[in-house]
Parts: sequence; C-alpha cells; structure tokens
Amino acid sequence: MQRSEPNLYVVAYDIPNDRRRTKIHNLLSGYGLWTQYSLFECWLTRQQLIELQAKLARYIDAETDSVRFYAICGACQNKVITVGSPKPAPAITYIA
Repeated sequence: MQRSEPNLYVVAYDIPNDRRRTKIHNLLSGYGLWTQYSLFECWLTRQQLIELQAKLARYIDAETDSVRFYAICGACQNKVITVGSPKPAPAITYIA
C-alpha cells in the first residue's frame, strides 16, 4: 500500500448557526491549526481529507453553511507570505 504525503490545505468556513459552527471548529481542531477566526491550516493526506469531508457532511446544512478547502501546492507553500505569525509548517510528532 502506498502512503500519501500530507498536503497543506487552508480550510475556511462560514456557519451562521452557533451550535454547528462550534461543532465544525472542534472537528477541525483535531486536524489542523486554528490560525484565524473561521480559518484553519491543515496538513492532510488524501485519506485524512476524505475522512474530514465525510465527518463535516454530518454537521453541514447545505442551504446555509459553507466549508472550503484551498489546496496549497508544494511549490506555493514556500511562497506563503505571513505578517505577524509563523509561516505554515507540518506538525512535528514526538514519540516518547
């Protein structure tokens, strides 16, 4: 089985309902870094991306809610311009 390398996604959401917005925020917190209000930076493999989208579908109201995934290609990751905080970087996992 071939393992996929994680790719950087900027995940932006607009959820008018407080309860659903909190659920979406909590779900995304398990997959990435909350960088700004309603915005996460997530390093996801293809499998994680599919899993996250399936989990989000359980909470989303398609009539009023919006969640967008913006893929940042490898060549573009080094071109990210950040003012005021660190550039996005993959999470480092420590195994003790």
